[in-house]
Amino acid sequence: MRNESAHHHPDLQSVLAYLLSSGGKRIRPTVALLTGGMLGAEEDPLLYLAAAVELLHTATLVHDDLIDGALLRRGIPTLNARWSPAATVLAGDYIFARAAVSAASTNSVDLMRVFSETLATIVSGEITQLFTSRGTASREDYYRRIYAKTASLFQTSAYCAALLSPVDEPVMDAMKTFGYNLGMAFQIVDDILDFTGEQATVGKPVASDLRMGLVTLPAIYYAERHPDDADMQLVLNGVYDDEVAMPRLIDSIRESGAVQQAMDEAREFVARGLEVISGLPENAEHAALEDLAAYIVDREV
Repeated sequence: MRNESAHHHPDLQSVLAYLLSSGGKRIRPTVALLTGGMLGAEEDPLLYLAAAVELLHTATLVHDDLIDGALLRRGIPTLNARWSPAATVLAGDYIFARAAVSAASTNSVDLMRVFSETLATIVSGEITQLFTSRGTASREDYYRRIYAKTASLFQTSAYCAALLSPVDEPVMDAMKTFGYNLGMAFQIVDDILDFTGEQATVGKPVASDLRMGLVTLPAIYYAERHPDDADMQLVLNGVYDDEVAMPRLIDSIRESGAVQQAMDEAREFVARGLEVISGLPENAEHAALEDLAAYIVDREV
């Protein structure tokens, strides 16, 4: 990934180095590498896929932080906290382009098609979130949003690794389903941690989504159980900046059973994902995918 910025503007090289050194769990490329390892893919195309997936994810974070006005990610300043909006957009565009180059290096037209469609899905989801999702406590809207935001790239990581492997279509479909379920669980847990974590741990303000009017699964469960809650009604009516009501609502959600309900749902997604790969080759990579699935719902950051 670092080599993708070679021979280009030195500031782009330093930006990519800064972003790659800022942490992150690298779960999406891990899914790709373990899937390909389990199914017998060749190493070089698999490495290009893994790099492409992580670069695409990194680029989306650059643009997301700018759109949201976020100044911290993983506890360190975001790129837009250091650069102008124009430079930040261009840096994100550059990383998108390098992700495409890496994906093309797999020499798989089918993979490039899936990769491009995934990028379109992510961008479409961001547009939907900007224009129609704020202040909406709808499960259907939420599931569509987290699929576009997160699960689509998990799905692509697993499915494209299967595309590069000597397996038939049912196995590819199984990995696609596995990636989808893992990604949905991952985002639900992220949304839970947004409520239960502390800023020093999660690297951003607690309940940052709700403060922007984005109603995630714990808040949806709370709204369903407390339809007359006045603080929740403020959010649903577009009021996100009440300095008395918002902290009170966050505390109410944290103290209710809504967080545990959301976690139970995340575990159900993981269970469905593990079920579809139960008949695939039993090897070290398969065991590691099972461990990764368990980690997703047990992590604290």
